[in-house]
Amino acid sequence: MTPGTVGSKGAPETHGTWRGWREAMHEALYGPEGFYRAASRGPAGHFRTSVHASPLFAGAVARLLCRVDEALGRPAVLDFVDVGAGRGELITGVLAALPADVAARTRAYAVEVAARPEGFDRRVQWLTRPPDGVTGLLFANEWLDNVPLEVAEVDAAGVARRVLVRDDGAERLGEPVAGAEAAWLARWWPLPAEEGLRAEIGLP
Repeated sequence: MTPGTVGSKGAPETHGTWRGWREAMHEALYGPEGFYRAASRGPAGHFRTSVHASPLFAGAVARLLCRVDEALGRPAVLDFVDVGAGRGELITGVLAALPADVAARTRAYAVEVAARPEGFDRRVQWLTRPPDGVTGLLFANEWLDNVPLEVAEVDAAGVARRVLVRDDGAERLGEPVAGAEAAWLARWWPLPAEEGLRAEIGLP
């Protein structure tokens, strides 16, 4: 596949803006109409993880938080931060599973771009980014699965190029990967000069 051509899906040319995968992923997941903002039933309405399947997972995290509490010398305020909290299923389960003396000292934060669910536990602070100065446990269950990033693909000449995508799913290759992105690939995911090989560029 050469730069400026339709991707390997063979989709016909239609109107639409070509953009990198990071931008497209961010809009699809976290934009105004994105999955995590617009899905009325939340992620649990579409797939199941250990958080949704059983209270055993929340119980295990609660035990981990208790061990952290002991290691910190049982501070007056113990923070528990759930990054990518969804609809708050995990943090609710953890608070319920904590011993009463630990729960009384626990300051809970749910970090999530979606709006706070109606009627959600008022003990939990609902934030769009992690708080500063955490003393306790910051937990991010499967959050890295949903971090937008760029995608690179090797062209016919053996050059790694950024993959561009349209709203209809068609792809084409853009400019060669350069700068910090090229340095990241060279260190963490070196691509042989074989046409069609892909890598995800894990820069923040």
